[in-house]
Amino acid sequence: MTDARDTLPRESLSPLAARLDRVCARHGYDLPAAADAIDAAVSGDGGLFDPSTSATELAAAAEARLAAPTPPSRPALVFGDGRAVLYTDGSSQGNPGPAGAGAVVCDGDGNPLVRLGRPVGSHAGNNTAEYAALGLGLAELLARGDPAPAVVEIRIDSRTVIDDVWGHREASVGGVERYRRQIAAFLAEIPTHRYRHLESADPNPADALATVGADLAALGP
Repeated sequence: MTDARDTLPRESLSPLAARLDRVCARHGYDLPAAADAIDAAVSGDGGLFDPSTSATELAAAAEARLAAPTPPSRPALVFGDGRAVLYTDGSSQGNPGPAGAGAVVCDGDGNPLVRLGRPVGSHAGNNTAEYAALGLGLAELLARGDPAPAVVEIRIDSRTVIDDVWGHREASVGGVERYRRQIAAFLAEIPTHRYRHLESADPNPADALATVGADLAALGP
């Protein structure tokens, strides 16, 4: 069976950001694990966002991680009561600009199980990033849920995505049709799904992950 995460749409990225995205993908977009792996491959005391680390060093670190043995499969996500909570958020520096997606998968009581993040594109809008974040989280639920949860509450602050997806209206922004098709297919596999709109003052643990994803998208060449 194709891993749902392998079908995630990708926007244009710089060669360096694309390498880093591939590292994230090898780690199932578990952003803390991917960042630790990249940092461990940077020579000396540098790191992913250390100003002293050059693009050449980061590219070499990414290639080293891509040439290393595939990381072991992570354990399945077990939802004992069949419920899950999914936080999603997108970020674009410039709108459009370097954009990233973040998602946090929680159990039915809201306890975090995994933190996901990825670069979306080097010149993408915030709405594209929001769509990508929803797809990222849903793909994880379907790829690692054992079984996938029967009830999912999606906590999201994007009114655009809410109105498009749950309001069943035509896409209100351009360039997101492939994300819409993918998300519709994912949601069709979840018996019960609903959204909860997050106000700007509500905490969203996916926010920081989306920002890191945007920072990755900004790296280049």
